[in-house]
Amino acid sequence: MTRILRFLLLVPLALALAPAAQAATPRDFVGMTSEDVFAGDAAYRASTLSAQRGVGVGLLRQTFDWSLIETARGQYDFARYDSYVLATASARIKILPILFNAPRFRAPRRSGTTCPPSSNASMAAFARAMVRRYGPRGTLWRENPGVPKTPIVSYQIWNEPLLRQYWCNKPNAKQYAAMLKTVGGAIKRAQGGAEIVTAGLPPSKLSGAIALRKYIRQLYSAGGKRAFDTLAINSYAQGSAQLGRLLDAVRALMNERGDRRAKIWITELGWGDRGPRNRFIVGAKGQASRISQSLALVDKRKSRYKLRGVVYFSWRDGRPYAPSFKDLWGLHTGLLRLDGSPKPAFNAFRRAARKLR
Repeated sequence: MTRILRFLLLVPLALALAPAAQAATPRDFVGMTSEDVFAGDAAYRASTLSAQRGVGVGLLRQTFDWSLIETARGQYDFARYDSYVLATASARIKILPILFNAPRFRAPRRSGTTCPPSSNASMAAFARAMVRRYGPRGTLWRENPGVPKTPIVSYQIWNEPLLRQYWCNKPNAKQYAAMLKTVGGAIKRAQGGAEIVTAGLPPSKLSGAIALRKYIRQLYSAGGKRAFDTLAINSYAQGSAQLGRLLDAVRALMNERGDRRAKIWITELGWGDRGPRNRFIVGAKGQASRISQSLALVDKRKSRYKLRGVVYFSWRDGRPYAPSFKDLWGLHTGLLRLDGSPKPAFNAFRRAARKLR
């Protein structure tokens, strides 16, 4: 056998054995929070989704508000979400739904807080209804054969449960682990192969919050390892160096707990250019540079951390909302201003996101 022939025969084998790190990045790796798309009319949705796809966005993370869907016990109305799901599917953008906010008849009420349901079984029933509507065999796709079938395959259960305002004033990792087991288990039984994603867990300094690493340890101690496929971090950091340290610490903790298989999903990350004083308000140039540096870090270390993806918060600035109409730093993290004009952050994100594709 000549040297050239041996070389030609070995090339396919070498390519087949190449490290997974060289594999193409999944189309839904780069995500965005964009409540304006959900709230907008059909024309706004279509134009905005096209623009988002054009800058490298392959996924939108969107709250599916349980209280708006289960209108009475056992009665689910998906009408306001159907048009949204069909629009994103038409744009070939996937969705990571956040299953969140129980109806009043499913959860206790505490002033200024959101409470988990009184029964996790009721949330499991809601999750199964989601699967029946939007999963691979969902009725939405049978009713709309002309739309590219883009089923929901990943489900994020709740939001930031380590904060007191999202867990009835008393965050409790053991209780959240129980929710994950019941709801995630129901989804898995209804949709084989579905990805169960934890709520986004932030390294918060808010009063009453449980420290991130402590909460993760408690989650594992409560048997959480068997209840999820992907650990989500709402990894707000002042810059790329802090983001790297945070991801190092979380990955090390997961490995110590014997969970090397599980991935990490950065489901919120962002900075504001202007607004009320906060460590995450960094000016227009600071916002752009942090996006560039942090997404470059994600690109460089995605295999090392076993990253599932990164979701930027958010596409467009927002207005203060009811009931307090208070200006918050998170209303200023958009790549676009309120009038729709791009900030320097827009081009920074576009360049960095395209490198991640």
